[in-house]
Amino acid sequence: MGSMRFANIYPDPETRALRSLLAPSLGVPIEQVLVGCGADELIDLLMRAVLDQNDTIVDCPPTFTMYAFDAAVNGAGVVTVPRLDGFKLDVDAIAKAVKESKAKIVFVTSPNNPDGSTVTDEEMLRLLSISPDCLVVLDEAYVEFSGEKSRSEWVLRHDNLVILRTFSKSAALAGLRVGYGVFPAGLAALLWRCKQPYNVSAAAETAAVAALSNPKWLEGTRLALVSERERLTKLLETEIDWLRPYPSRANFVLCSVSGGRDAGNVRDRLAKEHGIMVRHYAKKELSGFIRISVGKPEHTERLLRALREL
Repeated sequence: MGSMRFANIYPDPETRALRSLLAPSLGVPIEQVLVGCGADELIDLLMRAVLDQNDTIVDCPPTFTMYAFDAAVNGAGVVTVPRLDGFKLDVDAIAKAVKESKAKIVFVTSPNNPDGSTVTDEEMLRLLSISPDCLVVLDEAYVEFSGEKSRSEWVLRHDNLVILRTFSKSAALAGLRVGYGVFPAGLAALLWRCKQPYNVSAAAETAAVAALSNPKWLEGTRLALVSERERLTKLLETEIDWLRPYPSRANFVLCSVSGGRDAGNVRDRLAKEHGIMVRHYAKKELSGFIRISVGKPEHTERLLRALREL
């Protein structure tokens, strides 16, 4: 980015340099890849293109909150299908909700945010078979940490599937806001007509291209993070008896808080007394949980010292 040329010129509205690298790695034609100002923009753009006033989406909390947020912004209704124990998708209930509400979109995140669980191939195939008129949007924001391959090529076989990805996590470019999606050909053509022309900055595209051009660095960082995630989980299990970490395939670990402690208070004390930020959700289904992002080994050690003091 420091040697980027022509910052005074508007960015390429088609982000061709980035898409030409993405398409082969995703196994899809370049025309079916669209880049956005983060995957968040693509979620909103998809809703604006697909939903009419009072249409419905299906949301499966606890999960990424932007699906319900953007539905409200776009005047759509939200049918909520809570997850089962262990944060597993209730596919039968989703199918019933789609048929009863005639939902236009089902949003699924794998690995899921905030618990890090994944969706199986069988579950995906069942979701895709519910209705040809209902899009299944699979958000793969954390897929790089899961040990699983992206399902991007599935879009070539399923006309009602959308895949969303991002550079925010895997390439540490969250502040530059650059995400991308793989869409069925007809929907991709519609989205190209709907999107803002200069939605991705020249700096964001430059950084994403640089990241893709250095796969060795990306893979080394990914492996280091996955290794530290496993170490953090084991330390929490063995050394902090009032936290129960859930198995995670993402770059964070969700923990239930027990021993008569309040999860919100744990979050506040870590921040005020130790300068450590963890996530606490002011929602009924997650009120007794904190989510810890995986960092470097020294971050893990500092966190464990703080938790022992608490």
